[in-house]
This record gives sequence, structure tokens and C-alpha cells, in this order.
Amino acid sequence: MIEGTSLSVHRCRFVDFSPSAITALAFPPLRLPSVKGKKSAASSGRKALRPGTLAVGRSNGNIEIYEWTGSERKVQAPQAWVVRKTIPGPHPSKVDCLAFSIKNPDHVGEDEVPALANLRLFSAGGSSELVEWDFDRACIRRTLSSQGGSIWAVTPNPAGTQLALGCEDGSIRLISIEYDTLTHLRRFDRIKSRILSIAWGPPVPRETGKISENSAEGSDEDDEDEDDWSDAWLVAGCSDSSLRKWDVGTGRVLDRMATEKVKGERTLVWAVGVLGDGTIVSGDSMGIVKFWDPVTCTQTDSFPGHAADILCMTISPDGTAVYTSGVDQKITQFTHVKITNPDSKSILKRSSSRWIMSASRRMHSHDVRALAIWPPHTALPPTYRRQFPIDVAPILASGGLDMSVNVTPAALPSATITIITNPLATSTEATFEDSYNRRLAYSSGPFNVSAIHLARQARLLLCMRDTSLTVWRVLQRRDPNSLDMENLDLDDEKPDGGFERILDMDLNVHTNLVASAISDDGRWIAVSDWYETKLFELKQESNGDLTPRRIRDFSAILHSQLPDKTQSAGASSLIFSPDSSKLVITTAMSSYIVIFDLGRGSAPRSPVVLRRFDQHRAADTTVGGRVIKGNGRMRQHSEVQEDTAVPPADAGDLQDGDASEDESSSAEDDTSPNNAVPTVTRMAASPDGQWLVTTDTHGRTFIFNLDSVTYHATLPSFASAIHALAFDTASPNTLVMGLADNTLEVYDVETRSFPRWAQRVVKHMPDKFTLMHDPIIGVTFDPGAMAAPSNEDASGQGEDSAASKSLPPRNALFWGSTWLCRIKLDATPGPTAFDKRRRRDQFGSKRSDHASYSAVNPSAPGVEDGEMEKRQRNFTLVTKYRPLLFADFVAPKELVVVERPLVDVLHGLPPAFFKPKYGRT
Repeated sequence: MIEGTSLSVHRCRFVDFSPSAITALAFPPLRLPSVKGKKSAASSGRKALRPGTLAVGRSNGNIEIYEWTGSERKVQAPQAWVVRKTIPGPHPSKVDCLAFSIKNPDHVGEDEVPALANLRLFSAGGSSELVEWDFDRACIRRTLSSQGGSIWAVTPNPAGTQLALGCEDGSIRLISIEYDTLTHLRRFDRIKSRILSIAWGPPVPRETGKISENSAEGSDEDDEDEDDWSDAWLVAGCSDSSLRKWDVGTGRVLDRMATEKVKGERTLVWAVGVLGDGTIVSGDSMGIVKFWDPVTCTQTDSFPGHAADILCMTISPDGTAVYTSGVDQKITQFTHVKITNPDSKSILKRSSSRWIMSASRRMHSHDVRALAIWPPHTALPPTYRRQFPIDVAPILASGGLDMSVNVTPAALPSATITIITNPLATSTEATFEDSYNRRLAYSSGPFNVSAIHLARQARLLLCMRDTSLTVWRVLQRRDPNSLDMENLDLDDEKPDGGFERILDMDLNVHTNLVASAISDDGRWIAVSDWYETKLFELKQESNGDLTPRRIRDFSAILHSQLPDKTQSAGASSLIFSPDSSKLVITTAMSSYIVIFDLGRGSAPRSPVVLRRFDQHRAADTTVGGRVIKGNGRMRQHSEVQEDTAVPPADAGDLQDGDASEDESSSAEDDTSPNNAVPTVTRMAASPDGQWLVTTDTHGRTFIFNLDSVTYHATLPSFASAIHALAFDTASPNTLVMGLADNTLEVYDVETRSFPRWAQRVVKHMPDKFTLMHDPIIGVTFDPGAMAAPSNEDASGQGEDSAASKSLPPRNALFWGSTWLCRIKLDATPGPTAFDKRRRRDQFGSKRSDHASYSAVNPSAPGVEDGEMEKRQRNFTLVTKYRPLLFADFVAPKELVVVERPLVDVLHGLPPAFFKPKYGRT
């Protein structure tokens, strides 16, 4: 994209992609405090915990693993959580319940957030199977039948040693998950109703006398048992207008708490929770929130907080606030406050406390199905209750049928006695009632990548859904520079509206699709689920439609190149070379990189495997939170700056030459449970077809030479995950990377270094770009850009010399879900970046001098090329296209922007709940 010129923008809103509804949310639990060290446990926790992993379950069966983008040193992270990994669900399936547990509690400190490698994830989806997921291979690890029909609730106990399942047959079953097991432990007494929700009561510490006795013995075994907690009771919400309290030891019902009925119909208790003092909280299908005394099991408070069913509930970290939501789209906050009786004549007025409905906000447009809060609440006795920092607001996450995770600060009004930090950086206010909430943008594909692909030469647009593909043709424009983008109506369904739907494919798959690609000449389409990769050859009919022909032996050829122990021939990422002669596949579970030769002629022939790489399977270790490549073949640069994440210019020469066959083969057996194989999430090929770059979930990035089919170099790991990869079309050896925290990296593949001409921009990114809430999703370059000079020529010229001023700019177009930004990579950013100064026109009225509007919209009036060049800045931002699913150049100066307006997505959902008030229609 050359500055000072106009672009023809195809604003596509015809892509009918719709994300799946959110049905479950889960944060990892915290380890229980020590029983012996009561004082230390009560006084610890003053340091703010770095937000943990967020698991999001969707109605199509997929589970997304979100990772916090902030660093250890900073509390705030404007990008909040981003999708780090997607676990594809079997087709068809759904996720109704999610639950985390700690795999090895002894390896986690009391004030430490468990890492993803030390977590176990369980789910249930309306069937009788309890599923445990494998994070490393992104597949089902094992399943267990409930032996009681459909599972309605899955809840781990505070110690993380047992799971309680609420079943269709009216029984609660305890599952032992201690020591990495998954076995039935016992079954409680059966009742004549379904178990819809479960909450564990506060755990009971071992008796002090027993601890002292064991301590006197001095045995190591007794020392290990000093932190044991035992579970006394749990409570469950049932479908017969009641709650029941069970004794964990005997498995019998201790008491029954009845709720109201309407016209004799049963009330469903969808949500239940327990506070640290044992208080029971319930939410039912009548929209009533009730508080119950744990000893007498009598109702203490009742609030008609909702107009319809309450479907979910969560409790604040300190247990002083309860959040409920459901069908009426409202999130209601109930706060525990202290009150004083003004009628008392005593000098020492007795103060008491009560629950009040303190706030209510509508942040969703449809039903809310899940609530979660960080830090998580643990029902602990008051003596052992954790103390969290009062100057950092908790974060409330919610999700439902409107498909986006909503996050908001949730500080209590009583916490305003000090300055509260908003971790989301959305506003200065951090209380639940006054703060600004924000939506985490959904991505069209797994791993936060786009599921839309463009074939430039054939002008085809491919969209991948759960189990199907659709191909459109982008019609040629006669005069791109004459387009009036301001008055263009793309919703007009005309035959010559610029796009033509030419192919629909419904595939028979084992899981939801995870990867797809289309060749640049439009001849090949590759698609894969988690277990099988399929290749199709497209032939054009006389009427312009495409007819796919599957290459039947392709999956067998791929599987023959993998070791016998490999269970999957699916792909996590697919890409074709720019000349459409090669197909690169990264296998899903084994992370091999396999390069196929598809041939250049029109005569059909079977694909031929050129080579298989296994660099991503090499063992790795983590030092200081950074990945260090193992096996002695690769090493991590140790001088990477923690704050800027920008290695010095000479730090890129980390690996020279090619990996030998012996080294490659030795890496096959270099995987163990402690050194799990990562998932390759992104690939990019240079415009000249020479270079290939791949990156995985462990932060490792490798570069390969496609001409010689050899390994070339290894990049150092960065502080954040790589979200965008692209080679400059004007300089094919220049690799541009966008990170999850909206920082950039530029790497020269030929010299294996980070060029100095790009460090001026990389090290001085403007705050308005790095603090944008939506992270980078992709980056692209105009294929018609002028060739850039070599690094030697550029480095030998001064910044202020006449020769350097005549060099063509290196412009990259980055895009996120709500923005497009053109960045001049070789310019010196100044205080005028993102210039939006207002100037007065000839009539004295104010007008906005926004250079980005003229850069992307050719219809900007009264702007000459020379004047436009003066207005251009290093960073040019456009926010009129949203939400963005894809952006790329289909031809020189011709940009394709794919939008999916939220109104169109919500139009396909069932009507939202609406209850008219008196006197209104």
C-alpha cells in the first residue's frame, strides 16, 4: 500500500459466518491454604494475582483457551484475554459445563496461579459422558460414564480431589480425580427429580489436636498430611422446586429447602452457590435470588432480581458480593453490607449486616448462560479466608447467546476509599456499577486466526465453518478509482453486485473443521478437521461454477509419512505456496511440517512428499517465563528486553545452516509428558515462494527455505504470542510479525537479524496503538508496492539525507476486529502519530483532518496527492469497518474487507426476552 494513492475497497458483508453461542466459562481454582499456618494464610495474598487461563465452551462443542496478555510486572492489560488454543469438539456435540482442577497441588504455591500445564479440564455436554481434555494434543483424553443418565452439573470440591456430578436420575455421584485418576467413588441417595446445580460447602480443616499429635511424631508422611481438608456437605438445586443439603460422609439428605411455585408448576433451581460462612445462595426459574441459613436451612433473604430464569451465578473473591444473570440479559449484583439500628437507645449500638440488591446492568442482547470471576471464590471458613489486594478490581466475565465474552471490572462501591486499578484499562472507574465493560472479539477461525482465505490470481474468497466451506468469486471492477465507497450499498442483492457465490461444500468430519486453504490460482482447496486432511481439485464449469474432485489417496500419503504411533493425520494449519505448486501441512497432534509437491501442469497426478520437518517437536524448557529451545541445536537469546520485547539487531543469528537428517530423526523420540508437543497455529510464505515461517503455542518460530526444502533459522521467543505473520511483497526477505499485546517485530530472513531501520518504529510504538483493546489478527502488504532497496543501501544512508527521503516507504496494513492501521515501518514515529487535529474550513466550521479516511476511501473530496502526502503520518487508523473477519489485497490497490455486522448475526437468533411494562406495548 503506497501512501498518497487511493484504494478500491470491496466491503464484503455477504459472508454468512456466525460464531457459536457461549454456554460455559471457567477459571482455574486456587490452592487451599495451609491448615497449620492459619496466620500466614490469612495475611497472605496481598500481591495481585496475574489473571489465569479462561476456558470458554461453545454450543458447537469447541473449547477455547484464553490467555492473559499482560506481563507479570503490570496489572493492566488493554487486550485482556486472547484465544491461545482451540480444542475442536467432536461433531456433533456441545459444552454445557466446564470445570478446572489442579493436577499437582504440591507444585503450586498458596499465592500462585496454576499454569495451564498443571491443570485438568472436564466438561459435560448434555449426555451421560464426562470428558477430560488433553491440552497438549487438543483432544479427548478420556471419558467416564455417569451411570445415571445425562449430566446436568459438574462441580469440583475446594481441594480439587473429587467431582460431583448432578445426573438425570436424581442422584449425585462423586468422581475421584486425585493422583490423575478418573474413577467412580460413591453415589448419594437418589431423589425423584433431576439435579440441576451443585455447590460444595466450606471444607473443614483437620482437628488441631490431631495435627499436634502428628507433628510430635515427626514423620514425613504426617507432615505431608497436615494440609488435609475434609468435605462436610454439599447443596444441590433440583427440578422439584427445592434445594437439598447432602452429607458427604453418609450420602444422605440432611435437609430440604422449598421455593415458591406458580400455578402449581415446578420451579427449577438452575444456580446455587455457597459462601465462606456457609450461607447458601440460589437462583431459580422464577427469577428470584434467595439466601438460606446453612444450619437451620431457612430462608433469610429473597430478591425478585430478574424477570425470567436465572441461569448462572458467581461469587466475588472475598464472598461479599453475588452476581446472577439469565434469560432477561441483566447481570445483577447483590452486596453484603453492614447496617446499624438507628432506633436502638443503647450507647453501644449493635451493628448487623444484610444483603441488598446494589446494582443491575444489561450488557448482553440475549440470554446469558455463564458467569465467572477472577480471582475465583473459594468457600473457606473465616479464619482461613484469603485476603486479596483492595486496590485491584476483580474481573467479571459473562457469555451467552450473543457469542462474545463480556468482561467488566467488578469492584465493590465500598472499595472506593482507595484508588482502584482497572485491569482492563477501559475506564478510570472500576466499580461494577460505573465502569465500562467491553466485549472480547470473537475470531472466525481457531487459535484466533481468520477462517477466510483469498486466492488473488483466481479472485476467489473461501470461508470455513464448522463442517462446511463456501467459495465466492470477487468480480473485476472496471474503474476501481471511480468507486464511491461512501454511497456504495453492498446490501443490494444485484446479480452484478461485485460477488458471486459459486461453491458450497458440506463435509463428513469427525470434529469441527480447524484449518483450510485455497491456492492462489484457485485450483486446489485443502481442508482438515483434527483427525483427517482432505485435498480437492477444483474444475470450472461452463456456467462459471466450480466442481470439486477429491484426491482420494492424499490422506493415505500423508499418514504414510508419519510415525506409526501418530493417531491423527489432521492438520492444525494449511498453506499453499504463492505459485500454487506446493502445499504445506502442520499435523495436528504430532506437529510435523510436511511439504507436498502438487505439480504445475494441468495433468492430474498424485501429490508427492518433498520433506518432513520436526523442529516443533524438539524438547523445550522454560527459564524466567521464556521458552529456551532444547537439544543443543537451538538456543535462546538471553538479552531480550523484558519491557520492550525487542531483541537487539544482531540477536537474530541464532541458528545457522541446515538441520541434518540425523538431528531431525532424533527429535521424533524427544517428546515426553514433561516436554509436550505444541500446536503449530500459524504459517506464512514469502511472495517469491522462497521462505516459509511457522509458529506454535510454545512461542517457537522457525523459518524454512522452500526452494531447497531445508531448515533455515530459529527466531527468539517473544514476551507475547505471535498473532500475525507476513512477508513484505516489496522485500520478500522481510518478515513482519504482530504480537498479542499489539507490539511489532521485523526480521530479515536473509541476514538472520532484526534490521536496524525497523527498530525506530518497533521500539517506539505509540500508546494509542499498543493500548487498543482489540489485538492484532492479521497483517498484509499491497502486491503492487514498489521494490524496497537492499539493507546495505538503506543502512548506508543517513536519515536526513536526500537519498533516504527518496526511498519508497515500507507500508504494512495491520488489522484487528474493529480497526485497520497502515504503518510505515521505516519511518521515525513522532508526536503527530494518529493525527486527528480539527481544522476550520472556509465557512468557519470544524472538520476532522483524518488522513486514514482519505487513504482507504478514494471518494474523499478535495484532497490532492501532494496534500495527502503532507497529511500522512506513520500510523494511519481506520475504525469504520467492524467487526472485521478478514482483510487482504486481491490486486494492487484493491483491498477486500470482510465484515460481519453484529446485527446480522443476532438476526438469526431466536427473539430475546422482552417483558412489556404496564401501559406499554
